[in-house]
Amino acid sequence: MKFFLDTAHLDHIREAVRWGIVDGATTNPTLVSKTGREPRDLYAEICGIVPGPVSLECLATEADAIVAEAKQLATIADNVVVKVPLIREGLIAVKQLAALGIKTNVTAVCSPLQALLAAKCGATYVSPFVGRWDWMGQVGMDMVRQIKTIYNNYGFSTEIIVASVRLPLHVLESALAGADIATIPMDVMEQLYNHPMTDVILTQFNNDWAKVPGK
Repeated sequence: MKFFLDTAHLDHIREAVRWGIVDGATTNPTLVSKTGREPRDLYAEICGIVPGPVSLECLATEADAIVAEAKQLATIADNVVVKVPLIREGLIAVKQLAALGIKTNVTAVCSPLQALLAAKCGATYVSPFVGRWDWMGQVGMDMVRQIKTIYNNYGFSTEIIVASVRLPLHVLESALAGADIATIPMDVMEQLYNHPMTDVILTQFNNDWAKVPGK
């Protein structure tokens, strides 16, 4: 399973890329707003750091305007993927963008049927929001499993990005469900390394090594 870092914070991106586990990145208007940066320059920097796809979000909500905005975003770098909202006009735009060879990430997916529509329109990726499903009292990972089954049934090439990840358990469940990608906030990415038993083992090794004569 691929790991995308979900942030627009350049220092976080540089650090996580240094770890060697980051395959791409996703951004959204909320994350960009926290940086205080001009978006296009920021996007160019992110695309230059990340060794894989970088999802940049369209703000337009009418098909022709989405296509026009997507064309502009795609000129920033070769690894740009355009995020398009799961609305009717968005999917009309996705169909056109697919014909133009512009990669798309259909975002804010909240049902398996929406994911089916996105795949039929040629989406490169879909992003089901599992954390938000959990907040609504439903099991978010059930949606991922259902999308995976639908895509396997019909041979769709659209990749599933598990989005709205809130905790390491979401990452584990994503891998078990066969998701292609999880897009993970920096704080959760850091937690993936941590286990109290590992700390206990290392402490024991260090304490025992200290007793070795002539080391």
